[in-house]
Parts: sequence; C-alpha cells; structure tokens
Amino acid sequence: MADTADPGFGVYVHWPFCASKCPYCDFNSHVRMAGVDEPRFAAAFACEIAHMAALAPGRTVTSIFLGGGTPSLMKPETVGGVLDAIGAAWPVARDAEITLEANPSSVEAERFAGYRAAGVNRVSLGVQALSDGDLKALGRLHSVAEARRAIDIAARTFDRFSFDLIYARPAQTPDAWRAELSEALGMMRDHLSLYQLTIEEGTPFAGLHRAGKLAVPDPELADTLYEITQELTEAAGIPAYEISNHARAGAESRHNLTYWRYGDYAGIGPGAHGRLIIDRKRHALMTERQPEAWASAVEQHGHGIVDDTMLTRSEEADEMLLMGLRLAEGIDLRRLEALGGVRPSRAAIERLEKLALLERRASDRLVATRAGRFVLNELVLQLSASFEPAEVA
Repeated sequence: MADTADPGFGVYVHWPFCASKCPYCDFNSHVRMAGVDEPRFAAAFACEIAHMAALAPGRTVTSIFLGGGTPSLMKPETVGGVLDAIGAAWPVARDAEITLEANPSSVEAERFAGYRAAGVNRVSLGVQALSDGDLKALGRLHSVAEARRAIDIAARTFDRFSFDLIYARPAQTPDAWRAELSEALGMMRDHLSLYQLTIEEGTPFAGLHRAGKLAVPDPELADTLYEITQELTEAAGIPAYEISNHARAGAESRHNLTYWRYGDYAGIGPGAHGRLIIDRKRHALMTERQPEAWASAVEQHGHGIVDDTMLTRSEEADEMLLMGLRLAEGIDLRRLEALGGVRPSRAAIERLEKLALLERRASDRLVATRAGRFVLNELVLQLSASFEPAEVA
C-alpha cells in the first residue's frame, strides 16, 4: 500500500437516488418515479462544495468518490459539472483518483465513455451476485449477463475498476461460494469488494428475518465462507487490505484508505458525512438526509449541514482506532498519541496478544489478527477502555 504518513484529502458526493430500493440496503437512497431534477441537484452540489471549501480552504484533493444511491443514473454532463465545481473549489492533484459507483444495467454501462470524458478514472460496479436467482432475491434489477457485459465495458474503458459481491447469502453453500468467487477472480483486474450479508434494522430483510422467513448462514458457516474468501483471494494475489476489500499492491481504493487512515474529507449531498479540519480542530459534519429538503436548505443557506460537532481528542482517538484496525496495516501508535494524546495500556495490548486477537509490528504498529477482525468491535472497546495518557501528547 501507499505511504501512510499522509492519508490525503477526499471529497465524497452522495447521489441519493436509485431505480429501486434493495431489501437489504439501509443507505440513504430514494426512488423517484417521476424522475429527478438533475440541474437543480447539480447546482446544489456546486453550492455546497463551495461552502465546504470555504470551511477548509487550500486543501489538495487526492480523491473524489461519487457514491449513492446510484450515481450512474446521473448524466455524464451532470458528473462533469460536479467535478468542475470541485476543481474550482480546491486544487486537485494531477493523479487524483476519481471513482463513480455504477449499477451494471446495460443502459448505464454504455455511459462509461461519457463518464471517462467527464473526468472519472475508476468505476466500482455493484454486481453483488453471479446467480440470477440470487440477484432477484437481493432485489437487483440486472442479470448476470448484464453484469458480465458491464465488467467487460469497464475493463475496456478504465485502467482501474472494481466490483462488489455479497456472500453469506440465504442458502449459500461453501462449494457454491467457492465456485462463484473463482469466477469473479477470473473477471476482475486488481480489486474486489467482498461483503458478508448483514441484516440491517429498518430494512425489509430485517422484517423477514424476524418473522423467520429469511434464513442466513449461522456463524460457523459464515466463518467458513470468510475463510474461503481469504484463501482464494490470497492465492489470486489480492489479499485483504481491509476487512472486506481486496487488491493487488498499489491498486487499493485511495479514497477509502483516506477514511480508514483517518484523513479528512468533505461530504457533499443529502445525508453525507464529513470530517474536516477547521481552524485546526476536527469537525464531524452531517447534512440533511431527505433529498428535496437538502436541496431547499442549500438554496436558502448555501449548505445542507444539520450537525457540526467539534470532536474532542479522545473522540478522535476512538475513531482512529475503529477505522485503522480494519486495515491489514493496522494503526501507528505514534500517530494515535499525537492525535488523541492517549495510548492503549501495555497490559491490554499484551492480554489481546495472548488471545491471538492483536499483533504488535515494527515501527510501533498495532494490527488486528484474522481472529481479531471477527470481533473487531469488542477489540476496539477493550483497547479504548484501556487508554492512558501518552508520554508525549
């Protein structure tokens, strides 16, 4: 992976609209059967981008991520306008990574050339499954044939692309996942995102699960599927650099690394979150979730921010610990000390080492083991609870 000394500065732009709502999804996404007023939202994006740049001026943008929702429902000229607004607000690094999330329907895939001309240099495809039956059960609108076609177009259009799969799906067996992942590894170039299905509160899947109408693999089977994932990706030369993300060396998602390395980033659009250094203090920002209400707020006030909290040093340390232990590279304790003025106690570290949940590596780094990643939340809680003042804060 790239040097961790500078996590970079990212800009996340949230396009909140989808053609349909997937039953497992708890993201801030909305369906508008009457269509979306793209010029209105493009203008609101540009306005909020300018506001965020006024809060954090002069930063050099190292990555841009157009997420959602389904950003590939935007016209290429809308995407171009958003990227132009970012370029007018901040300097953008010549090698900046500019990613757009896309659904692999045939109509959207044909827009890829337009997105590339607009400035996008990486796409992330929401494939989710290589089984037509499972795609239907997941509420996806595309077929496996459309997914393969979209992957092929992405490979011909962009130097860098990735796609997502969800595993630990209902009734999925180890043999079926092994075969599906092997097929995916034959189609990918240098990056895959592989997520275990989780049942999120407030989703249709949660209701079905409570009613006993949706069965997911038990923990033992889920662990087996996870081990198959690690085995096959490591053999293919794309080991996990983060719990659910796999890449060849140098092909990691730079934008997501900014999050996990606890860099700062501007969150633009309905329901977007951000972490900005303002007057040398880190602020947690959140915008209005409802799309039209957000656009109205931007039109009236220049932004849609509904919460702006200045984080304490201990809160920063907690966040850095939670994000950094997701990474295979772990966290640098010296940076944690400089940021939060604290350090996990030696006793807590040694206890977790004896349990084979944590490793200490050269240069004063803490890394969660494979077993530790299974219980990451508990690991973070124990380390955070043991924080003691650093010798040099």
